[in-house]
Amino acid sequence: MNRLETRDLVYFAEIAEELHFSKAAENLGISQPVLSRAIARLERRMGVRLLDRTSRRVELTEAGRTFRDECRHLLRGLDIAVRRTRRAADAPRLVVAVRPGTGSGLLTQVLSRYTGPEPELVFTHERAAAVRDGIADMALVCLGTEDISGLRGVEVGEELPMALLPVGHPLAGRSALGVADLVDEPGYRARCPEIGIDEIMDRVALGRLVTVVGSAASERLPRDVVAVPVTDLPPTTLAFCWSPTTRNPGLLDLVQRLAADETTGRLVRAA
Repeated sequence: MNRLETRDLVYFAEIAEELHFSKAAENLGISQPVLSRAIARLERRMGVRLLDRTSRRVELTEAGRTFRDECRHLLRGLDIAVRRTRRAADAPRLVVAVRPGTGSGLLTQVLSRYTGPEPELVFTHERAAAVRDGIADMALVCLGTEDISGLRGVEVGEELPMALLPVGHPLAGRSALGVADLVDEPGYRARCPEIGIDEIMDRVALGRLVTVVGSAASERLPRDVVAVPVTDLPPTTLAFCWSPTTRNPGLLDLVQRLAADETTGRLVRAA
């Protein structure tokens, strides 16, 4: 079989998504007969039936469902390759993915070791994915709570768990708390919502949210919110992660500097 073209994958991925030739053709900017012939030609070249077609409906065969998933994976990989190649052609500037509202202390301390042009920050809740997708070179992540599969990392610090409470709350004056003190509180969320830190603080201040965050969030406390240590939760280990295929010289130099730090430089390898 001759090698398939990217156009074959794009056409099939679209019809597999819409399961309607007219809609798929319109989305692709081609005529329905052109799309029909392209899919028929693809099935002949592959030697399998990908679609079951009647006058009323289009359905994927088992082979079609498999090929749909493979097409999605291949097209995503192609997009990643294009992004990484374009960025490689630009000036070698480090792009770091961080959580919205990340405290500046540790981030400033670590990036001060970077010797290249000033790094660019990308704020996202999908930090490891940003590295895998070629959007960022490096990400600051919480080990054990984020999927870093396929990446490499180096530990750079720890955050202690802190409960956020509104000023005037009965527990706000305590020097320390346990999880048992929080679970019956109205608005308690064991997992901090994936929203910006400013919105989290607003919800806490209004008495609509009680949650636990890392100690770096104390840098962003407004006057009407209190942070109290939670002593029976473990600290969170922070790490910078990157793709093992990176060729960014500034990033590789920074990784070496971080790994040489005797206090936090333990390398992390994810499957």
